Amino acid sequence: MAKTVLVINSGSSSIKYQLVDLESGEGLASGLVEKIGEPIDGHYKHEYKGEKHELTEPIHDHEQGLKRVLGFFKEYGPNLDEAGIVAVGHRVVQGGSIFPKPALVNAKTIGQVKDLAVLAPLHNGPEAKGAEVMTALLPDVPQIFVFDSSFFFQLPAEASTYALNKQIADQYHIRRYGAHGTSHEFVGSVVPELIGKPAEGLKQIVLHIGNGASASAQISGKPVDTSMGLTPLEGLVMGGRTGDIDPAVVFHLIRNAHMNVDELDTLFNKKSGLAGMTGYGDMREVHRLVAEGNADAKLALDVYVHRIVGYIGNYTAQMGGVDVITFTAGVGENDDIVRKMVCDKLAPFGVKIDEEKNATRSKEPRIISTPDSSVIIAIYPTNEELAIARKSAEIAVAGKDSYGNVVEPIDEA
Repeated sequence: MAKTVLVINSGSSSIKYQLVDLESGEGLASGLVEKIGEPIDGHYKHEYKGEKHELTEPIHDHEQGLKRVLGFFKEYGPNLDEAGIVAVGHRVVQGGSIFPKPALVNAKTIGQVKDLAVLAPLHNGPEAKGAEVMTALLPDVPQIFVFDSSFFFQLPAEASTYALNKQIADQYHIRRYGAHGTSHEFVGSVVPELIGKPAEGLKQIVLHIGNGASASAQISGKPVDTSMGLTPLEGLVMGGRTGDIDPAVVFHLIRNAHMNVDELDTLFNKKSGLAGMTGYGDMREVHRLVAEGNADAKLALDVYVHRIVGYIGNYTAQMGGVDVITFTAGVGENDDIVRKMVCDKLAPFGVKIDEEKNATRSKEPRIISTPDSSVIIAIYPTNEELAIARKSAEIAVAGKDSYGNVVEPIDEA
């Protein structure tokens, strides 16, 4: 029988899920629950064997949504009782200093994930809630938390430490935690095979650029720097987030625009970035506006690329060189315009891309640089679900996590 893991990504008003086959690495079934708890009707989509099944109805909470998801598996397949499910893996954005590794879901770890919502208010609460609900719905299946921040827990102190008053930083746990760590770790681990070089000593920059965007620098598969910080707000320009900005802008807006904390949070996290500059957070719409001659969109695109190139330069200097730069996630995998703009700015340093290979749409991992390029430029589709599934299965099979939490035996009574 195949062994599978159900991967859950719970948001404040949405749930994404995928049933992953551990042997093949393929997603057997996947789906989306949207508009949970909103006054308008919610939406479900379940995909299996090329068939899509959709439903619209009010969705009051995560429990209702996840019950319906389990019903879809029963009605449309694959039946989880027959799919060899060994674990449910829950993606969590912020593990803080508490969770450098994945953890078994129990009352204590659920409480800790909720407490860490002070560092990720938009994410950790709903993620803890999803795990709570699934534990009740599938009590005999081990539930595992896998943290986006765990990979970057290994950052050297000089990269993770802010030049903030030490007492305040220590008291309020302020440091660079990073995000998208599961993606950065996965891509960094598979690139050496793609380019035919040993992982040991390899200097990589991974660009995870989509609606959320982050960069990482890795040597021998270990992170040495990353662009996101205490929260996912820092770093690259994103769909709705500012990325790097002078903190004094906050003081300026409090004093002069009389904005409060919640208004500033919404402005910086949801109403800025590409959306704030152009009205659209989707890069495809930005390109459309650029093609129509929209000056604001052209500036937004230039700022977006400028920030990426700045991080590449920073990380290249910090590592003492770079062997490979890999694009991943929605924009990184699919946007040949952004890739070309970035690489054109690196041309004075010997970076060369094959224009035809860059322009070719494909879901396959590939190298798009020319053989004489000073740096290998690659595209590798990320697979966070597979990474979460593998980490979850390890704990389920071992029967315990790194913190001494033990998988409870199934009560046969």
